[in-house]
Amino acid sequence: MTAGGKVLYIDDDPGVRRLAQRDLERRGYVVELAGSGVEGVEKARDGDFDLIAVDHYMPGFDGLETLALLGELSPTPPVVYVTGSEESRIAVAALKAGAADYVVKTPDNDFFDLLDAAFRQALDQVRLREEKETVEARLRATNDRLQAMLHEVNHRVANSLQLVSAFVHLQAATVADDAARAALESTKQRIGAIAQVHKRLYSSGDVERVDMRDYLAALAEELEQTWSTPTSPRRVSVDAEPVRLRTDRAVSVGIIVTELVSNACKYAYSDGAAGEVRVTLKAAEGGAFQLNVQDDGPGLSVGDEPKGTGLGARLIAAMASSLQSEVIFEDAAVGVSATLVAAC
Repeated sequence: MTAGGKVLYIDDDPGVRRLAQRDLERRGYVVELAGSGVEGVEKARDGDFDLIAVDHYMPGFDGLETLALLGELSPTPPVVYVTGSEESRIAVAALKAGAADYVVKTPDNDFFDLLDAAFRQALDQVRLREEKETVEARLRATNDRLQAMLHEVNHRVANSLQLVSAFVHLQAATVADDAARAALESTKQRIGAIAQVHKRLYSSGDVERVDMRDYLAALAEELEQTWSTPTSPRRVSVDAEPVRLRTDRAVSVGIIVTELVSNACKYAYSDGAAGEVRVTLKAAEGGAFQLNVQDDGPGLSVGDEPKGTGLGARLIAAMASSLQSEVIFEDAAVGVSATLVAAC
């Protein structure tokens, strides 16, 4: 681009064209002339212009028709519309048709001052738009790289957690003490709940939020496989809406569900009896969600002491606290219902 830019000036008046060329070249522009709309469009199609000026009153194609044809070119340089009329409707029509600006033609040098100012403003707009597109392209590239890195991190974390889970399972198989073995298996389940979050993150297009419907379905399948045996079948069903939670909140919900389902599978049904644990998740008012876990066991009795070590209850309370909420236990028509309401 030259100091002022390369200009195509379209006007049917040869005298005005010569004046425009002389004045604009004095201001640093390289100027090429066209005597009609048809000639101007042909030159614009073949030339590499930074700016185009189009006169309104021309025989054949007038300025608006010429402007419409110029708009079909790709890319279209900014067009400054020139009119000898001060009618606002013409200026409005030109701007609506895609002109960058308009200038009213006058017989004195003020016209060329205004034209120069309009040209420079149009060039500034082009430069700002190009800079904006460049910055946006760089931001998109940076974001793509970060997204790829986060996918890789989540993939590695999920694989590492699966490996740790396998080690814990192998260790549990070598322990003779029933309580120690149960504690190790519970630890394995908690690791699995966290690993499932990272699996969802690297297998989806969103590396910041987890689709809880998919996550809870996968978690329920793992819990069912863990607790169900041929002699004591356990079913874990999930009815969840596609609520999306941030990673840390999804982990907290996953641990809560793991502990509640595990407790129900262990204590709500006797050995040799079939049982079902139902997990529901739905959106609530005010951008919140509601989680419910319910079994069909004997329910709660007044004064009942927590069964097991009590670690599960402490984990549930801690995870609920991290969500700025608490889990409410109630006797349902059959069994126990545990409910949590928290912000998404």
